[in-house]
Amino acid sequence: MLVVAFGVWRVRRDEAPRVGADVRSAAFLDATGQRHTLAEFKGKVVVVDVWATWCPPCQASLPEIARLQAAADSSYAVLPISVDAGGFQDVNAYLARRALPLRAYVRAGGASLDSFGPISGIPTTVIVDAQGQLRGRWSGYFPGRAEAELKSALGK
Repeated sequence: MLVVAFGVWRVRRDEAPRVGADVRSAAFLDATGQRHTLAEFKGKVVVVDVWATWCPPCQASLPEIARLQAAADSSYAVLPISVDAGGFQDVNAYLARRALPLRAYVRAGGASLDSFGPISGIPTTVIVDAQGQLRGRWSGYFPGRAEAELKSALGK
């Protein structure tokens, strides 16, 4: 019985959250070390891009993420959150080498992104609606998808 219970717990723990799940507790750090959560973005659609400097698909997707971030207005925000073990040391060096105009963030600890469910591949992109609920989630880089999903979330 204990083995069966563990198996059920394990399967449920590994499930990705469903559309409509509350993801406002996802936490990250800015370049000054200040901790933030998605709850701070209530009223805005948020594109979260979970990435790493050593990931080739992430490297391909970051220019698109940077363009979306640069165009952000009062209706949405774009948060590229790095999972690099070296934190901002790795991120800042990478962005400087690439001359990439991107305001990046790092996760705020091992469990800080758990509300997104297991992140088994990167990049993982998450679309959060203006109420802090999951609207969409995918892993991998698909050119143009983040922009299309953002427009859809904004009703454009």
